[in-house]
Order: sequence, then structure tokens, then C-alpha cells
Amino acid sequence: MGPQVPCRHEAMPARGGRSASATGAEGAYPDGIRALALAATSTLMRYTDAGPPLLDFSRPEVVRAFRVVNDGVMGGVSTSRLSPVAGAMLFEGKLSLENNGGFASFRGVVRLPAESTALMLTVRGDGQRYKLTLKLDDGAGTAQYQAAFVAPHAWRTLRFEPADFTASFRGRPVAAPIVRFADVQFFGVLISDRQSGPFKIELKDMGAE
Repeated sequence: MGPQVPCRHEAMPARGGRSASATGAEGAYPDGIRALALAATSTLMRYTDAGPPLLDFSRPEVVRAFRVVNDGVMGGVSTSRLSPVAGAMLFEGKLSLENNGGFASFRGVVRLPAESTALMLTVRGDGQRYKLTLKLDDGAGTAQYQAAFVAPHAWRTLRFEPADFTASFRGRPVAAPIVRFADVQFFGVLISDRQSGPFKIELKDMGAE
């Protein structure tokens, strides 16, 4: 990624693009999948000359290390899938509000440096509202941290600081300390907010500073 502008929760140009503003599913990780994902962690991240690790979604092994978590865990019928595309990972599907459903997400293991003060996510998509999600463990009964953003139609690098995240459990805000990136074990993206119908978002990379 290019030079990062030190401003809070702001979208930055990705590979020469214009700047744009950014606007944060519970479910346990099965032991077998978690073990596989943990074993793959070292291959998910590469280090740049600047130091922070970069989650490179252009690599097929990175795509395979993530899994979808949809509202089927609560009786819903929304669908989604992850697939590799040219230089990115595609997350697409269809949200349905039937059976009190209405969310789709994906999640995978991530490890961030202890000194991380911001996350950068390079994405493009359909202009709908999504949430970057972080979890401190894989328990089904624990909260996750969410930061909302709108998927831009052109590639943009969105910057998120700890204060941009709010804790949530089963769609409802809960009281929790501000997130420490060094404690994060799982990263993902969620779409909900009663946005029924097709959705599509591509992710190029995620970095930390």
C-alpha cells in the first residue's frame, strides 16, 4: 500500500485513487477449522519494509483460510461465499430477512503487532454498508468489535482506529473496554442492517500501523 495519511477513520487513495469517507455474527470457530487457520497464520501475513504485517487477499491460500458465517446459525436463509478473483478476495451473496435473519459474514485468524494503532483495509464494492469485525477469542458467547463503513465503488484504503470500534453481541451494543489490536485473534467483514438482496465486496489487503 502507498503512504498513509495520519487522520482518524478516513479513506485514503488506493494506488492513485481519490479519497472517500468511511462510515464497525457471532458463532464459534470449529476446532478443526481453527487449528487449520492457526497453522496458516504465518502464511497469511507478509512484512513490508515499513514493518506492519499485510494480509494479502490476492493469495488463494489466504482465501481458503477464511470461512463464511451466515444467519443460518439462527434459522435464517441468507447465503454468501468467498472466492479468489484477480488480485483480491470476493465476498458475495444475498441477504434475506426471512425467518428473522438478515446477516452474512466471513471470519479468519489474524495476528497484529502489539504496537498497532490503526488498521488499513483496501476494498471496493457495491456502495452498501458493511462492518469490519474483530474478535478477541472464538467463543460463541463473547462480544465482537465492529466498525461500520460504506464499500466504495472504486478501490480505496480505509483507516480504522480503536475508537472507531464498538462492542456488540448478537446485534446489540454491549459495554466493553476499547479494543486493543494486540489482543485481536479474528478478523472479518459483516453485512446486515436489513439490507436485503444481493451484495458484493472485494478485499485487496489489510495492513496495520
